[in-house]
Amino acid sequence: MSSAQPPEGFRTRGGAATGTRVVFIRHGEAYCNALGVVGGPLGCGGLTELGQAQARALRDRLVRSREFDDAVAIYTSVLPRAKQTAAIISPGLPGHLVAHEDCELCELHPGEADGLTWQEVVARFGGPDWDHAPREPLAPGGESWLGFYERCERVIAEIVARHPGQRVILVVHGGVIEQAMKIVARNEPSARLRLLTENCSMTEVEFDGERRRLLRYNDLAPLSAE
Repeated sequence: MSSAQPPEGFRTRGGAATGTRVVFIRHGEAYCNALGVVGGPLGCGGLTELGQAQARALRDRLVRSREFDDAVAIYTSVLPRAKQTAAIISPGLPGHLVAHEDCELCELHPGEADGLTWQEVVARFGGPDWDHAPREPLAPGGESWLGFYERCERVIAEIVARHPGQRVILVVHGGVIEQAMKIVARNEPSARLRLLTENCSMTEVEFDGERRRLLRYNDLAPLSAE
């Protein structure tokens, strides 16, 4: 340790990342977001014109900065809004990368709520009280809040183990990013952070054994964070 640096527990900035760096990119605005529809496979609708513009803006930043030229893999959920975002930003990533689609990276599985408006979900199924019953599914055939956390924890751990010491890109959803933030902060699995994760923002986490470090959250800046 340099004599100019404070002890580990007093530092406000750590050293260079040496663990697995996972970059979570939230998709651009989708029709389900704009219309207030539950966005599973039926309701997603893909990116709106604004969502496409958001993804192009991110692409342009990455083309300029080349900040992810060391990325070794890109993963997306199977939902159209994530796949379309990944395709649009691909010129800003290493040319040899091919997106791996994985349903484990999807937003909370909605079951019979898929494609309904949120008002219809409440009218038909009542809406789960996840603050008091985190094991209750959103709708018949759907996931619970705790089940969603457990799925995200599992797939993130699998990806980290697959890419030790490397950087990977995940084009995913706001809910997945919230679960990742809980993993980093070691919150209770049932916690609800109610984050405001912006479309096409970047959140980066370092996983190094039991050590987890948040490198950036909700990064929408026009220039590289590095």
